[in-house]
Amino acid sequence: MSHLSEQLASGRFVVTAEVAPPKGIDLQEALSCAEGFDGITAVNVTDNQGANMRMSPLALAALLVRRGIEPVLQLTCRDRNRMALQSDLLGAAALGVENILLLSGDHARFGDHPAARPVFDLDSVQLLQVVRGLEEGHDMAGRPLRGAPHFFAGAAVSPEAEPFELMFQKCSKKAAVGARFFQTQAVFDPHRLERFMEAARPLGVPVLAGILLLKSARMARFLNEKIPGVRVPAHLVERLEASSHPLEEGVAIARDMTACARTLCAGVHLMTLGMEERIPEILQG
Repeated sequence: MSHLSEQLASGRFVVTAEVAPPKGIDLQEALSCAEGFDGITAVNVTDNQGANMRMSPLALAALLVRRGIEPVLQLTCRDRNRMALQSDLLGAAALGVENILLLSGDHARFGDHPAARPVFDLDSVQLLQVVRGLEEGHDMAGRPLRGAPHFFAGAAVSPEAEPFELMFQKCSKKAAVGARFFQTQAVFDPHRLERFMEAARPLGVPVLAGILLLKSARMARFLNEKIPGVRVPAHLVERLEASSHPLEEGVAIARDMTACARTLCAGVHLMTLGMEERIPEILQG
């Protein structure tokens, strides 16, 4: 059983963070970042985040396992068909990776290879069903496996996406087919997080609230314009705009949302985008 699953089952407030594989083969920065996390239960390894090409997350996740750091392997449907997805899942299990976060993935047109052909052979709900089948000892074609994997599988949700009912319908499907934890998209509105948690609590799936460190008003406006399911309220954009130290203001905003999540959620997932040294401040209190 993974440490992440144990802590969520115990009711302890869980903190996860993330690291991106390099665009190249020099892993020193990524490994040093992961090794420097303090008080973090598990480290998400992103999968071509933002549709920008980087090293395979499976390679970095396996190296974290060797160093005694528990990874959460992100796996997107964007770049792989059903055969490749199953192959990577089996490979992850063989390398000691238990925690996985299954995602549809950002469309390739938003990244650094906009001419790439996205796959999307499966969606994230179907991929959860694939994981269940592998754990039962068979592949998607019904063929038996020589040794079945065991995963702690999670899925993404977007509490601020609209229409809420449509978003929550998909969330419920993910819970029904085997999501054992949810990690939310970045959330900045306590009332919207509370609304989501009121709806999600009966599903019985622990939720990690996504906490994104805002560095500037420009970043906040970019999120509002370009990232589906993310909404930075106007008063926070104005707060960042008016501050002579916007990063400090961003830390304070992240700290406030973390405090809110402590009363509502099973934990938080911190997205600090290269500012990992600010994590202790975000977690204060």
